[in-house]
Amino acid sequence: MNSDSSFCRHKVSRRSRHTKSMLALFLGFVILGVCPSAERTSAQDGGEPAAEFKKLAAELSNARLAGGEENEGRMEKALAYLDSVAVAFLNASAGPNLDEPNRILAGLASHTPPVGENYRLVKLGGTPAVYAMVINFGLGGPAAVRIYGGATGHYAFAARVDRFAQTDFLDSDIEAVSVSDAEPAFVTISGRTDDLATGAFMAWHFDGHGLVPLWSSDLLQQSSYDAGKDGFHLAYCSQVDEDHPSECHKMSRDLYRYAGGEWKRVESAELPTPKAAAK
Repeated sequence: MNSDSSFCRHKVSRRSRHTKSMLALFLGFVILGVCPSAERTSAQDGGEPAAEFKKLAAELSNARLAGGEENEGRMEKALAYLDSVAVAFLNASAGPNLDEPNRILAGLASHTPPVGENYRLVKLGGTPAVYAMVINFGLGGPAAVRIYGGATGHYAFAARVDRFAQTDFLDSDIEAVSVSDAEPAFVTISGRTDDLATGAFMAWHFDGHGLVPLWSSDLLQQSSYDAGKDGFHLAYCSQVDEDHPSECHKMSRDLYRYAGGEWKRVESAELPTPKAAAK
């Protein structure tokens, strides 16, 4: 990230015990308290850091909808603000409850109603736990996943998933689910907003230094998924009618597991073929 980014990602140097009521104050003051240069930037921008973030988020979404050129610097500036908020929350107390910060992060939405826009912290596996923020900048806008690693009081930004870091990544309407309690392994789900729930799936592992891609799917129609104790279930249309794309000749369901440092498909089964809609 360049030095122009006013929303810096410095780690909180000293951990203090905060009550739930203080979490609400973080959103307004985390940047000013963690990054001294942010106060100058806020004054220059003529607004508080959260207001500037909302402006950036709206610009990112509107630019893509209009077919404009992607602006990595603008996106990194917005992401760095979210990084600082996440790090402050995670370092506030041991084993943080994510309900409160996620309620506050929901208040950062720049669109009313916030269709396609959401910011959410999720807990991944590992000891100590690794955390991820799933970021969708709005309807049609870019999306990203940010990874935070470390230990209590010392969490920091550690890795990223976005189109600038992984050029072939489908950064549309991202979801992310943990697939292991013991290890920080997870699956990102992209797309799935059309009538056929057409989505792309990728499995990742955070090795303490960076993200290791484990597996990726093709674009799958009529896709659905579920992550449970026994693994990651993925159902999809495995035989599409080429002349009538909305019709499926064969549905399949695969079961994947992450174990021993490997991502494996352990089961594959055929599902009943859905009936075509009556005309």
